[in-house]
Amino acid sequence: MLRRLYDWTMAQAETRNALWVLAFVSFIESSVFPIPPDVLMIPMVLANPRRAWLIALVATVSSVLGGLLGYAIGAFFYDSLGQPILEAMGKGDAMAAFNEKFNGVGFWAVLVAGLTPFPYKVITIMSGWTGMPIATFVITSIIARAGRFFIVAGLLRLFGAPIRDFIERYLGLVFAAFIVLLLGGFYLLKFL
Repeated sequence: MLRRLYDWTMAQAETRNALWVLAFVSFIESSVFPIPPDVLMIPMVLANPRRAWLIALVATVSSVLGGLLGYAIGAFFYDSLGQPILEAMGKGDAMAAFNEKFNGVGFWAVLVAGLTPFPYKVITIMSGWTGMPIATFVITSIIARAGRFFIVAGLLRLFGAPIRDFIERYLGLVFAAFIVLLLGGFYLLKFL
């Protein structure tokens, strides 16, 4: 089933409604859909490099709006189901401590999930579930998703089809390594 979904998504890149499909896929990928928007973006940018920035913008805006849906899912289901169950089990205080810890690093969690192959939808839902400040969530989501989609679009526009294989195989790892180096640099600055 996942293969059929992937094939359908790829086929949409060639339609005249590709931007609308990209917006839809970017939106739902941020909360429930398993196929990342990059699958559509890559052939769209390769087919029309002059529209690379528009394609990246559509993916960014739609992804952040979809992230807000994920945030709402986390907030709604936790308040109505999760919290009463945890309190009945005597774990309400433990959850409050977890929420504080998560929200203390929430900026980094959203940034890492937005840039790397880690499923962004997990962090969008968790952000709502833990009550992360909405402004922090939105600003970080904009930075992360714009970074990811504009870098992909820029590489494709600049290098064309030869860079496609690199993006599909290694760009997630490059982003992950960048985050590790960035966090390592902050750690060194803090303790040196």
